[in-house]
Amino acid sequence: MRSPLVRALPALLLFLLLFLLVAVWKLSAPVALRAPVLEIEIPSGSSMRQVARQVAEAGVDVEPWTLVVLARLTGSAHQVKAGRYQIRAGLTTWQLFKKLIREDAAQGEFVLIEGWNFRRLRAELARDPDLAHDSASLSDRQLLERIGAVEVEPEGFFLPEAYFFTKGDSELELLARAHRAMVAKLDQAWAAREAGLAISSSYEALILASLVEKETGAQEDRPRVASVFYNRLKIGMPLQTDPTVIYGMGENFSGKLSRADLKTDSPYNTYLRRGLPPTPIAMPGMASLHAVLNPPHTDYLYFVARGDGTSEFSRSLDEHNRAVARYQRHEP
Repeated sequence: MRSPLVRALPALLLFLLLFLLVAVWKLSAPVALRAPVLEIEIPSGSSMRQVARQVAEAGVDVEPWTLVVLARLTGSAHQVKAGRYQIRAGLTTWQLFKKLIREDAAQGEFVLIEGWNFRRLRAELARDPDLAHDSASLSDRQLLERIGAVEVEPEGFFLPEAYFFTKGDSELELLARAHRAMVAKLDQAWAAREAGLAISSSYEALILASLVEKETGAQEDRPRVASVFYNRLKIGMPLQTDPTVIYGMGENFSGKLSRADLKTDSPYNTYLRRGLPPTPIAMPGMASLHAVLNPPHTDYLYFVARGDGTSEFSRSLDEHNRAVARYQRHEP
């Protein structure tokens, strides 16, 4: 006669198998973040329990005990690396754990964010403790010369993505890599553009893509925003986009546009001047660039933010005014 333990063994093995399957699934699933990129500073001497709690409090949707258990099972409880970490969307629990205990403690990571302007990029580089700040004393044009760029204005010419480097590496070298990457992507995208666009160069595509980037973060809206701008360009209608006015104001922007701001002339005031602004106003991502070079054919001339990150598109001024009343003034 079999003992109770022997009879229970198949059920126990099944339970263990299911537990392992669930664990593998959980470790391989991307963790949710409170923002697309989170920065976490891990002090020297932190335990995995402290780090796990800090990671969760920073906005990473992970149970702290998961990281603690992983550390104990892998014998890595005392291998946490102090330093500043950038946690990006798409990272799995296992990748997050390996990032915190990586053996290559000399490796740094810098993420260029879509929508940053060049002034913001330089400020973020200056704050990175792991880079050699060899561009700090250079003007924008001197910086371009040092990285081998042929452009005279830097805005828009750096590809937003993550760049890994060895701690102590040159800022200029990182910028050169980001510049080469953007130029290559821009050339490829321009070569594959749709025929008959109302722009005449890849630089104009970069300018227009930066406007799309700043006008919406909704993936599905980018092509339609691009179509609105094209439709306005074709009929000579001003683009009338707030982000260009804000960019032209620079450090004088107080955080809210006024009617006086919209009536103050500058090369970037697209309410008063027709056509594109003279330069990009930010670093566009590839989604915005592709939207500009492969836009849908629409008859939209207006759009307004709904308040949830998406936009309402209109064909006429009457439609647009009703949309503004509904979504901006919250009228019935």
